[in-house]
Amino acid sequence: MHKVSFIGGGNMAAAIIGGLIASGTQPADIEVVEINADARAQLSARFGVVTHTDLSQARLHGLIVLAVKPQTLPDVAAALASRLAGQLVVSIAAGVRVADLARWLGGHNRIVRAMPNTPALVQAGITGLFAAPAVGQDARSQAEAVMRAVGGVVWVDDEPQLDLVTAVSGSGPAYVFYFIESLEAAGVAQGLPSETARQLALQTFFGAAKLALESGEEPGVLRQRVTSRGGTTERGIAVLEAAAVNLAISQAVEAASRRSAELGDELGRLA
Repeated sequence: MHKVSFIGGGNMAAAIIGGLIASGTQPADIEVVEINADARAQLSARFGVVTHTDLSQARLHGLIVLAVKPQTLPDVAAALASRLAGQLVVSIAAGVRVADLARWLGGHNRIVRAMPNTPALVQAGITGLFAAPAVGQDARSQAEAVMRAVGGVVWVDDEPQLDLVTAVSGSGPAYVFYFIESLEAAGVAQGLPSETARQLALQTFFGAAKLALESGEEPGVLRQRVTSRGGTTERGIAVLEAAAVNLAISQAVEAASRRSAELGDELGRLA
């Protein structure tokens, strides 16, 4: 793995750093620029990486990960622009489009956008990636290797599809947590102890997802196998279908995707 510079050392950056080191990257090959003293101290103590208080102190390796909040990215990019010399820039700032980031970086166009999700914090994430036209295959492979440190990756060919990635997998964990909450609450309402209901709901989601991942079969096929004719699952599924839960999920993804596009427009007007 190439040497990597992180601009921003928050939770997602820390997760990626941990994944990279677990995959064999040497701590000395990673530098982090982070203004928060406590965060810097934690990164140094936990990973042994090089930390800096200010961008001016950074060496800026060939691969730079922008891991700051989207609202602060215009100022960070402006400070970074004069120091770029062909590096690959991977941005995990949600919603910030390649054209806007390139403009803030003074025309630098070797950019990959990455949309990870929160399960990356436990190396079980999925990241959507989009590369600007100026990014070659070698650079794409470098960006992919960084994000594979925290889970799977998928590439999209058109940048607007990242709004759909955001709606499905970026916001998706919240939909799952919502369903887990509801399943747990339903168990309690029917008389189960709270801790028992929680364990059942959590392990059911984990196990079902693991089965779907490892079996390689369509989720619909797996669902049908659980749904015996005249059985308990058939009765429960009928209630979900009557309530149009599938339609509600579709509408939620559509709404989230639309909001992602709106946020991209708003962020593009920041500078």
